[in-house]
Amino acid sequence: MKKDFSKETRSIKLFSKNVRSKILDMAYEAGSNSSHFGGALSIVEIISTLFSYQMKIDKKNPEWNERDRFILSKGHACLAYYAALSEVGYIPEKELKTFEKNGSNLTGHPVKNIKYGIEFSTGSLGIGLSIGIGLALAAKRKKKLNKTYVIVGDGECNEGSIWEGALAAPNFKLDNLFVIVDKNNLQQTGSTNEIMNTENLKDKWLSFGWNVQELDGHDINEILNCFAKEKKQGIPNLIIANTIKGKGFSFSENDNNWHHAVMTKTLYEKAKKELESTDDN
Repeated sequence: MKKDFSKETRSIKLFSKNVRSKILDMAYEAGSNSSHFGGALSIVEIISTLFSYQMKIDKKNPEWNERDRFILSKGHACLAYYAALSEVGYIPEKELKTFEKNGSNLTGHPVKNIKYGIEFSTGSLGIGLSIGIGLALAAKRKKKLNKTYVIVGDGECNEGSIWEGALAAPNFKLDNLFVIVDKNNLQQTGSTNEIMNTENLKDKWLSFGWNVQELDGHDINEILNCFAKEKKQGIPNLIIANTIKGKGFSFSENDNNWHHAVMTKTLYEKAKKELESTDDN
């Protein structure tokens, strides 16, 4: 039976709206440098749920040993990461304006900065899952209760290192590991099915020995209920989140031109109006 998360859902929807707004602002500020816009928008509800509700963190003490760990393996989606960290209070909002500028802490892919809530540098696709496994294994061996969350892309699942990790995590009985696959069905040069067919993802991960759930990655209530379900002891957790690349704006949804693109003033103003008209309830 599903739990009633209506109150939490309303709060996270507002958080998500603010994250989208900050993503839009940073993309525009980046100017001709452009940004990875589409893949950041597909993970907004997921990353918002993690940072505003699910994860055990303390912005006043970023190095708290008992904190949950988060790894954005698809590091090119860092716009969503920076926006969520700003909304929580790790990154000063004024610093978002420095995105991709010379000397900025907020580069085009995340660079480790514990003060800002960034656990590891990522962006080279395929490495984040292995990092997450190492963190979860260390916590297990130290008898810590903290959890590790990793977001990977469905296009990223082309990488062999993902499947090495898929084999390793069940071997180490890492039930404190939660991996979310952002299944938006697009990657840099086209459809994931055309480039390297990743259909039947659920069966693939099940065959490696994972506890697998599938959901709508933009439905906050579904995401909350997924995390609330009783977990299987000794088995790592895999969530397939069906999402839309470029979610939230009419011109970018399911348009792979927005994998990496320049945000013009006209489109920025159009997107701002669309976002302002979004229902917060």
